[in-house]
Amino acid sequence: MHQDPDLDFTETSYLSIREGKRRVKYFYADPNVIISPPEKEITLPSEDVTFQLDTTSLEKLLKAAAVYQLPDFSAIGEAGVIKLVVRDKKNDTSNEYAIVVGETDKEFCFNFKVENIKIIPGAYDVVVSSKLLSQFTNTQYNLKYYIALEPDSTFG
Repeated sequence: MHQDPDLDFTETSYLSIREGKRRVKYFYADPNVIISPPEKEITLPSEDVTFQLDTTSLEKLLKAAAVYQLPDFSAIGEAGVIKLVVRDKKNDTSNEYAIVVGETDKEFCFNFKVENIKIIPGAYDVVVSSKLLSQFTNTQYNLKYYIALEPDSTFG
């Protein structure tokens, strides 16, 4: 909306954005609604499965989830491969979109909600713990996401 705005932070309840004849009052969020990261470092309880998720695969999975209106994002280990699948796990006849992202000798089904995969586009090194926590580490930026798994996830 702006090319070269002037920002004014002097007001305590809002930010003024000015550019030419345009003016915007952008109100600050109430501090009570802002979720800040914990003070201590998060560590995964175990590192049971690891794989790499490239930018294109992430984009295609999230796009397929949106187009087909699929609520579930799963990392499934079976038949020697790790595949990422978007699907509706409650509906046996739902559409499904899958991409193979690695190899494994383990059997598992780690489930996420698509709505929880709100991450900056890019490539990620992913580590999943059978204790229902995962870590997505961006390969280009100093950026980590910790995303909880759904309770119906299985390992082994």
